[in-house]
Amino acid sequence: MRDGLSATTAQRGHGANANPTATQTQHPLRDAWWRIMDMRVGIVPLPVHLVLIAAIVTTVLTTGKLSAELSPIIALLAVCSFTCMEIGQRIPIFRSIGGPVILVTFLPSWLVFTHALPPSVVTPIVSFWKQSNFLYLFIPGIIVGSILSMDRKVLIGGFLRIFVPLAIGSVLAGIVGTAVGTLLGMGLFHTVFFVVVPVMSGGLGEGVIPLTIGYSEVLHESAGDLLAQALPAVMLGNVCAIVFSGVLNAIGKRYPSLTGNGQLMRSGNDDLGAHNAHSAHGTHGEHGAPASPVDATDIAAAGMIAVCLYFVGMLAQNTLGLPGPVMMLVLAVAAKIGFIFSPKIEAGAGVVYKFFATAVTYPLLFAIGVVITPWQKVVASFNVPTLVTIVATVLTLMATAFVVARRMNMHPIDAAIVVGTHSGMGGTGDVAILTAANRMRLMPFAQIATRIGGAITITLSLIVLAKIV
Repeated sequence: MRDGLSATTAQRGHGANANPTATQTQHPLRDAWWRIMDMRVGIVPLPVHLVLIAAIVTTVLTTGKLSAELSPIIALLAVCSFTCMEIGQRIPIFRSIGGPVILVTFLPSWLVFTHALPPSVVTPIVSFWKQSNFLYLFIPGIIVGSILSMDRKVLIGGFLRIFVPLAIGSVLAGIVGTAVGTLLGMGLFHTVFFVVVPVMSGGLGEGVIPLTIGYSEVLHESAGDLLAQALPAVMLGNVCAIVFSGVLNAIGKRYPSLTGNGQLMRSGNDDLGAHNAHSAHGTHGEHGAPASPVDATDIAAAGMIAVCLYFVGMLAQNTLGLPGPVMMLVLAVAAKIGFIFSPKIEAGAGVVYKFFATAVTYPLLFAIGVVITPWQKVVASFNVPTLVTIVATVLTLMATAFVVARRMNMHPIDAAIVVGTHSGMGGTGDVAILTAANRMRLMPFAQIATRIGGAITITLSLIVLAKIV
């Protein structure tokens, strides 16, 4: 728990310069209570956290169920996810390799499997997830907020250059993974099409599901059976990317020259912290002219822009067949490059990004663990040949990006983490991987690696499969 003593201590430490009125109104009991209130479990004040636990337990015991409405679900997911996060942050070594994210994502999966989480808790989470599809509000908020808050030169340079380490890394990862799997006796065909390719297919909905449907049409086998063979590789690849990203984050703290701490390019400034400072003290225009401070209407406007771009992206997917998230990303980039939105709205978008990254990520991951991370599939992934092959594939992918980035004027650690999302579980994997690395601002580049990289992988794989069968 984080203690908020600094403000009170600083106020008392001014001595003769302190405000006399403030000094006269100090109350030891009140100040002690405020110190307790400033202790946090995640983002939740400790007393509020305890009250929420009591309220949830009482409701379940007295009524036998919990509502799937927004307020009770927010309370439930916040309590569960931030408790898991705090536990993960206090386990030595484990916390340095993405432990909080791993625990928040996979512990609820195990709890559901063992029925430790009762149906009165699981059912409302599942209902809320299916009815709201909340992931597709989270991702627009993160993508649009981070893009509009970035430096234009960095944005353009990063989008053009990330394809180089992504392409080279994917090719080498495919070669190494195939060689390792074949040497371990899994067979060339199974290794390529049911281990290596699924790892880099772009996740579940946009990746391994359409991939196995394509397999089904070519091989004339059940798509469900083929999906069951490929799904463990996707899930375990996601775990590897989370762990490796956590390790890279720890390396970056030890060797600061290797990382931009969320900046992909070595030149320019895509640091959202600068925009948050402007939010408090007033934004500045493109030519340095001061603008009025950002207020709630600017933040709300930025949120509606994120929703609008997502809606247009989905419309393009339904009418033109273009991937919706990719179309949304392209529109956001075009708007940023074309100076479509004012500096106030762009600063408001930075606040939207910070809110989702800070307050929503862990509750979302907990829901993912409950709803779409079956524990049986996770366990099925852990046979030695498959495990070693997947580790070799993801490690080669990220290590290649690390090396290539040095020649592309990119920060090696940040480039490796972005390319590592190519082996994740789509949008949910991007969230988990970037959270483990504490680099959520890289989400726009992660979407390129996941969506476009995955689409290219699936297309080439189906072409090759059709030729050899």
